[in-house]
Formats: sequence, C-alpha cells, structure tokens
Amino acid sequence: MDKTSSQESYRTDALIAEDIDAYLAAHQNKSMLRFITCGSVDDGKSTLIGRLLYDSKMIFEDQLAALESDSRKSGTQGEEIDFALLVDGLAAEREQGITIDVAYRFFATEQRKFIVADCPGHEQYTRNMVTGASTADLAVILIDARKGVLVQTRRHSFLCHQLGIRNIVLAVNKMDLVDYDQGTYDAIVADYSAFAASIGIENFTAMPISGFRGDNITTLSDNTPWYEGAPLITHLETVELDTARDAAKPFRMPVQWVNRPNLDFRGFSGLIATGMVKPGDPVRVLPSGKTSTVKSIVTFAGELEEAGAGQSVTICLEDEVDCSRGNVLAVADAPPEVADQFEATIVWMDDEAMLPGRAYHLKLATQTVSATIHAPKYEINVNTMDHLAAKTLELNGIGVAEITTDKPLVFEPYAENRTLGGFILIDKISNRTVGAGMLHFSLRRAQNVHWQATSIGREDHAGLKNQKPLVLWFTGLSGSGKSTIANEVEKTLNLMNRHTFLLDGDNIRHRLNKDLGFTDTDRIENIRRVGEVARLMADAGLIVLTAFISPFRAERQMVRDMLPEGEFVEIFVDTPIEVAEARDVKGLYKKAREGKLKNFTGIDSPYEAPEAPDITVNTVAMTPAEAAEYIVRQILPLK
Repeated sequence: MDKTSSQESYRTDALIAEDIDAYLAAHQNKSMLRFITCGSVDDGKSTLIGRLLYDSKMIFEDQLAALESDSRKSGTQGEEIDFALLVDGLAAEREQGITIDVAYRFFATEQRKFIVADCPGHEQYTRNMVTGASTADLAVILIDARKGVLVQTRRHSFLCHQLGIRNIVLAVNKMDLVDYDQGTYDAIVADYSAFAASIGIENFTAMPISGFRGDNITTLSDNTPWYEGAPLITHLETVELDTARDAAKPFRMPVQWVNRPNLDFRGFSGLIATGMVKPGDPVRVLPSGKTSTVKSIVTFAGELEEAGAGQSVTICLEDEVDCSRGNVLAVADAPPEVADQFEATIVWMDDEAMLPGRAYHLKLATQTVSATIHAPKYEINVNTMDHLAAKTLELNGIGVAEITTDKPLVFEPYAENRTLGGFILIDKISNRTVGAGMLHFSLRRAQNVHWQATSIGREDHAGLKNQKPLVLWFTGLSGSGKSTIANEVEKTLNLMNRHTFLLDGDNIRHRLNKDLGFTDTDRIENIRRVGEVARLMADAGLIVLTAFISPFRAERQMVRDMLPEGEFVEIFVDTPIEVAEARDVKGLYKKAREGKLKNFTGIDSPYEAPEAPDITVNTVAMTPAEAAEYIVRQILPLK
C-alpha cells in the first residue's frame, strides 16, 4: 500500500475534529477493559496491538505518515507497514526487533474503551510482564502458528493464572504463514488445553488470527471459514469485566486519605475494591473493628445514592470513629481477615537475590508494614510445574514462602480479592521494588498467639533504674575494636551507677546463635535475634551494648525500627581494613586470605558502612579509652 492510498483509506473518527465535546461525552460512560498481550519472543504481540490501534482508527494522519517512514527505516515487513513500531518505541527495541519494557496504549471502539499493555517475551524481562499483568482484566496469549506452545507461553500463562486473570484469549497468530491450516491450529489448541488444565486454567477462548494481515481481528476472515467464533475485537468488547464480578462481592474500601477540608466535614476517601455501599449501610473499620453507619457518599460531582467497585468516593460516617490511611472500610457483618503471618506466592523482581530473614517494606493496597520473608518452602519450575527445594529466589524466580509482618494486615486471599491480596516488596535502604506477591491464607499460629497485657511497663522498669533505656549498637569490621571499646564504655557506665548489659558477637554465637553460620542469610538471622534480645533488655530499662559486625544497613535499620525513637544509637567503629587486618588478633583475616574461612566480612563478604551513624570513633586516631570517653559524653545528654 503506497502512502497516498493508505491515507485515503484511513481516516480517524470525524467527530473528533468536528465536535470534540460531543466525542468526549460519547466516550465518558463507556466501560474500560484493561488487557495485556503476552507470549514468547516474536509471537507478534506488538504487531497485534499496532493492528488494533490502526483498525480502531486511533492513529492520526501525521502518525500514520511517521509510521510509514519508520517502517521503511526500521521495519521488518519489507514495503508493508510494520505495525509493531507503533508500540516498540525504545531505540533498543527497534534495533533488536523485540519488546523490552511494558508499553501501554489506549484505544476505543463504539462499545468500549481499552488500555492494552504490550509485555516483553524474553525470560529476562519476566518482571516487566508481571507489572503489566497485575492490573489486567484479560490476557491475550499469542502463539506463533509455526512454533506452537513454547516455554514462555507456559511461563506467561502460569503467571497470568497466578495473578488472577480469569479471561484468557489464546490467539494462534501468523496463520497466514501456515496457509491458514486448520489442522495446525487444532493441534496447537489441543496442546495448550492440556497444559492449561494442568495449572488450573479452566476456560479460555481460542481463535486463529494474523496480526499482520488483519485476519479475525476486527472482522471474520474468509481465509478461515472453518472458524466459528467471534473476531478478537468483538470478544474484547463483550467479555465480562472484573469490576462486574467485584460488585457482587462484600463491600471493601482501603482508605487512602482522610478528607478534612474544614471543621464541619470529615470523610474517608478511597477506591472501592469490591461490593456496593449506600447511605445507611453499617460498616466496620479494620483493623480496629469499630463500627458505624454510612452517612453520605460524596464525589466531586455531588452526593451519590449508591457506589460500587471501581469508583473513587469519599464516605462520611455517622460516628466520629478513629480511621486513617491504611485502614479498610468493610461491610459490618462480613469483614475481611486481620493477621500478621501468611503464606504467599512471591515473584522476585530484583537483580540481587532475596535474603530470607531480611525485613522489607510490604505495601498492600494503602497499608505499608515491615515484613520478614522466610526461606522459601519451594520454588516453582514454570516449565514443568515441579516444586524445587530453594534457599532463596533469584531474579524472576517464583516461589512459595511464609511472611511475618510487624503489624496486623487487613487482607483477603488473592484468589478472592486482588486489591487486598496482592502486595509488593520494597527494599528499605534503596527503595527499589524487589518483589511482588499474592497472599494465600493466614497461618493458624497467627490466630492462636495474642499479646498478653502486663501491668508493669517499660517506663516503670526505666523509672526504677532512674535512666533512659538505650541500645548502643557498635558496628565495624572484624578487628576494628568494637568489643574492646564496648567493654570500656560499660565499665565507665558501671562506675556511674548505670544499669547495663553487654551482648558480644562471639559470646552470643556460643549459645543463643550457635546454630547459625556466616552466610548472608545466617548473618541476617543472627542480627534479628540479637535485636529482639536487645529490645527486651531495653524494655527492662537497661542500657544495652552490642558489639557485632552487623554488615548490612538493612538489618541495623531493622533493629532501629524495633525501638522507640531515640533509643537506638548506631556507633561506627571506623577502622580501615588494612589496620584491622594488621591487628588480626584471632588470625581470621589470614585464614580468609588463604581460602580457609568463607564468607568473611571485608574479604569475600561485603560490609556496608553506616551512611549517617549517630556516633563515629576512629580507632587509628583514638585509643579505646579515649573512644569510650567520647561515646559516654555523647550519650549522657540523652538520658
């Protein structure tokens, strides 16, 4: 097709140019379907989306001209338009002819509006695919008719199922390259059906298409008279949306914001996840369990008589109940669960492997808590569905593990509620999103263990000792002088009638932590246990001194977070490694250099020095006694 003929035959909706207000009004009340295209490399995902954009007339003439020019420069279809270039916008994508990042595109038909995410097919970009699938109502899984079901077909199908996508279209693409052979199509559908049943996909819609030629995309093709189904666009226009199913579930709304514009108005704003609500309905605030009644439902356009799943509203209650961001409003007689220990499926999305025992931020809906991930029960081989033994999860790894949170979470299993069951994990130091997950259920032990209230609290213990509890956390390389200086500080405090206790790294490993080694995972668990002991001693009113290498910033921050503000004092014993190695009283550096001692900090295991310690002492410039005197002078004003 030459440039003139293509532009003559292609015109966007004339109403856009003639009356934009009328065009917007016509689209305002259309339903919205979010879907993804996924599958293996070169199965034609980007081309299909480009064809949908083209056939739905969502490309303007200047865009069409640019597409034709780009097709001649970077296209892979000879003189024909390369529709994939409408989606693959990154230079690296065009150079390699692949999709790297998730590309989102909007288009609309007379019946419905759409947001489509083009997901990359390469295994190394699986995390990008998970991002695109996390908000999708439907997945179009493409298969190259010449190649059949491939590894990535299975991987993406499994992930779509795990992520709760119940509407799946199996699009057998490039039928033009196999002469529209029905036998080839039927064999692929049968092969996929067997796999789908093995992972729990109960239903899917199969169709033969050609994204490049347009067969069965917007209209049925004469090339496949044996196909009795609907074209792709018709299926997309008529498939039931998740919001329709969500509306039939019990009411839940995570509170995003307390709306208080003046003294006379107080409402709770958020996006309704499931169910319907109207004035007069009894509701419960979780996790507190307080109950009230809906007074009104307010929006920018005015008050509503009823609101449902997918709507953003502000709800006003009859009573002045305590409710804030992170709480959940729910129907009073059928609330969601509240727990702090769970089993979950985790998709690891970071280049650095998951460290069991490390605390990460867990964000679920509007709730953010600190969560510790335990060693995986197993990792899932998505090619065979086998459960493999694993100590951690690497990039793009998928496994099942237990999670413990520092505060109760309001949740529902992901299979029942994607909003209250899906979460992301965030590294506390770098703020990178490192994982995503789906909650299965709360652990029974979480329901059977409760905090026991006591009459005598930490303030009483501290008052008896006439001091403020502190945890003095000495950190530094082996041989830096941590234990020596901590011992000097305790002697000085003892002479000043302070109540203290010293926890030394080597001494703790003789008893409490004798079962732990020196891998990163064991180091994390070592510090977690010591942190819990130090917190209990601080609760007893003591000044606790700890001397541990504690090589990772994340775990030092974890202990800081265990304690009230101002009670954790990070003391960096700053000693160059060459100085520490020259001292080498225990001969550890020598053994590490000779390869006789593995995972030794500073040699073959990293040490993350504090970026902003509360106190720094330099043992090259100070003697242990001078360092101890300096530390005591710094902490005494804190008493």
